[in-house]
This record gives sequence, C-alpha cells and structure tokens, in this order.
Amino acid sequence: MSSLKHLRTQVDRLDQSLLDLLNQRGKLVQHIGALKQKSGQSIFVPDRERLLLAGLKTKNRGPLSNDAIEALFSEVIHACRNLQKTLTVSYFGPEASFSHAAALKCFGKSSAFSSARTISEVFAEVGKGRADFGVVPIENSTGGGVYHTLDMFVESPLSICAELELPVHHFLLGKSIKDLEKVDTLFSHYQALAQCRNWIDTHLPKARVVESTSTAEAAKLASKTRGAVAIASELAAEQYGLAILAARIEDTAQNYTRFLVIGTAEPQPTGHDKTSIMFSIKDHPGALFEMLVPFKKFKLNLTKIESRPTRQKAWEYIFFVDFHGHRSEPRVQKALAQLERSCIFLKILGSYPRSE
Repeated sequence: MSSLKHLRTQVDRLDQSLLDLLNQRGKLVQHIGALKQKSGQSIFVPDRERLLLAGLKTKNRGPLSNDAIEALFSEVIHACRNLQKTLTVSYFGPEASFSHAAALKCFGKSSAFSSARTISEVFAEVGKGRADFGVVPIENSTGGGVYHTLDMFVESPLSICAELELPVHHFLLGKSIKDLEKVDTLFSHYQALAQCRNWIDTHLPKARVVESTSTAEAAKLASKTRGAVAIASELAAEQYGLAILAARIEDTAQNYTRFLVIGTAEPQPTGHDKTSIMFSIKDHPGALFEMLVPFKKFKLNLTKIESRPTRQKAWEYIFFVDFHGHRSEPRVQKALAQLERSCIFLKILGSYPRSE
C-alpha cells in the first residue's frame, strides 16, 4: 500500500500538471478573444458554454459527480472567458439576492458585478454602457410574471441575450426569535410572499407583511429590525448574520425562477433557440385569436403569453409572447411578417439559446 507521503506527492504533481494545462487553455482562449474582437463577435456565448459542460459530463467516469464537474469547469470557463475581457454585470437587488445567484451562475466569480436597487436601474446601467450585461427576473413557475421587467421592454432598446432557470428555495430568517408567535413584521419581495402564501397564513397569520424591493433587502431589513423576520435565500442568511428559523417554506416543491440576460449582443442561431416578442393589437372581436393563427400556421411552439396594460388608453393591452425558434429562420420570419400586418406595433425582444 502506498504511503500517505507518496500519495500526496502524486497529488502535488497532478496539481502542477493541472495548473500548466489550465494556463495553456487560458492562452488559447486569449487568441480566440483576439479573433472575436477583429470580427466583432460577442465574448459571451452561453450555448457554447452549455455544450462544453454537457460534453464533459457525458465523458465523466467518476469518482467526481457530474454536479462537481459542472461546478469546477464552469469556473474554469468563466475565468478563461474573462481573459478575453472582464465583463461587468449588473443584477437586480443587493448581494445574496436570487438575481445575484443567477448572475454568478451565468458569468462566474471572475466577472465584475454591480448591484442595482431596481430593475429599471439594471436596464439603465446596460443601456448607458456602464455594464456589459444585466440579469433580471422575468417569471416564476408559481408566482407568475415579474411585471417590472415586462414593462421595461416597452421602451428599452436592449435585447434578450440568454435565459437561465434556477430552482428557488425560500427560508424564514431572523435574529434572536424562538417563538414565531412573537414575530411582529415579515419582510420579503412580493414574488417570495406569493410563493410562500400558504405557509405564511398557517405560521405567521398575525404578522404585519411589508413588501421589499428584493429578498436580500428583506433580510437586511430584518437584521436591523427588532421582532422582524424575512423570507429570503440561504445565502442571505450568511450575508446578513441571520438564523434559519424554517427551511424550504415555498408552497410548491417545483419552484423555479426564470432570469433573462439583457444586453446589446445578438446571439447566433444554435438550433435550440427561443424568441421573445411584444405586440399590441387593434381591439375587435377575435383579435387575439387572429394573432395566434400565424404561430399555428408555421408550427411554432408557444411557451408563454402574457398581457400588460398599455398605460395609454383604458383596456388596451400589450402582449408578450415566447416561442421556440430563431428570428433568422424562414418560418419565424414568415410568421412574424403575417403577425405584423394585423398589429398596431410589433417588437422583437431577442432570439437566444433556450435554457436547459
């Protein structure tokens, strides 16, 4: 049997080999970045990264798990990407918000991150060039759409570059509270409150509920308010020094939030794409049905349809639609051309790789 010293010597040699290989990878990626810069291609190519990780997990023979492989190589990919350019990413909410977690998963710890107090501020940071990309929530599997994000697309020239779906678990956080009956105030974002409504009604029926701008902000407020608790992430508990009073209190186990990456880049078709559009229609009987006909005619799979008031005239609405396909595909172009003939206006928000 090999001695402990001998085994550690072998590990040290492998670590040195890994270090050398990682730096070789970094140099190759720098050359790729130079070629991209000359041709005007985007540094951020999420589908390429997705395929790399999927291929590595397919080839993995253990003992490291596929989750471990994904975590390790995600950071390698992100660190090497930032050798081409250190991307600046604006995200909604303070540190430890769910949007912050989504930004870290998309761009890695090597990127430069800046928090924004509001969703409109994320759009402004990217629109004014102070951030390369922004990360904002768009919908939750149980709580529905995030209307602030939808409304921002009405005026913003920014495009959707990528999407990400994250499982969301909510925790009740507090400081020096042993009896939930003594809780005076509950802080959280309206989406988290909606996702935990049954639990709140059962365990905190008398608490005053106060909406906050994000779950992380709720944790921050609870850390400074006597008799208060917050519904937020496990990461927020660590960030603001709070105890976990109850874990995974969301009403539905399959609780996911979809996030969008916004920017000015135009992703290339991957064959695994989604397109998001918005349009307004003339008010007459059967108008919405007429809008859906082109999608059926050209066999485009709708994955989302949602309406928002135009805020210009009572009972006029803007519709937001997601469907499978890329705007460069002939069938998508034909469907949109037919749709546009019946619209007051039509705007393509972006074509981008679909989330797994």
